[in-house]
Amino acid sequence: MKAIMITFDQAHEEGVIEALNHSACRGFTSFGEVTGRGSKTGDPHYGSHAWPALGGAIFTVVEPEKVEPLLRRLKALDENRPLLGLRAFVWEIESMI
Repeated sequence: MKAIMITFDQAHEEGVIEALNHSACRGFTSFGEVTGRGSKTGDPHYGSHAWPALGGAIFTVVEPEKVEPLLRRLKALDENRPLLGLRAFVWEIESMI
């Protein structure tokens, strides 16, 4: 199994969930409103007066064959609105109950 952590500008939330649905990735955990800033570019997302934007984060665990189709959909979403910000990180799950 593979774990995928998706972080995104909150404006991407509907598109991220749609990408999960179209990639047959049913189970996920949404962390709701999160704050942070990108490592290279983009504005901070602090939910403050100076930086009012917020981000979101979703964690999912999927079968290995679902990773690439989901990443392709997420990449297209990010490229369609590049100033918003969207990242996905994948790692191996060693065990689960």
